[in-house]
Amino acid sequence: MAVSSDEFFRVVDALVDVERSQNEQYSSFSVRGKRFGYYWPRTQTVGLKQTLSEQQALVAERPDVFEEQFTAGGFGWVVVHLAGVEVDELSELVFEAWRLSAPEDLVAETPDWAEQPPTLRS
Repeated sequence: MAVSSDEFFRVVDALVDVERSQNEQYSSFSVRGKRFGYYWPRTQTVGLKQTLSEQQALVAERPDVFEEQFTAGGFGWVVVHLAGVEVDELSELVFEAWRLSAPEDLVAETPDWAEQPPTLRS
């Protein structure tokens, strides 16, 4: 059930126009200058941009896997514990975070992962 760091990075790398920034404690991910995610290697967690309703639903449904991180600009950021999530679910959450940040023209050019999921497992 657990998702490895390598699997998480393959999910992110399958997206279009992702920029990665790293410092000593975490990596951040943006699309055309707009942040959509974080990765903390020490805790094996990721932070992902979601709608407020999705943030609340995830945390209410499985508080052992999802935590409320913060809210900003009408969005709710959620912490995901990689040990408690499956790669397909994480892929959908990462795609949604990317989609919420990407420009409309880029989203329109990108196939929906529900229809064409990337190959993630090696």
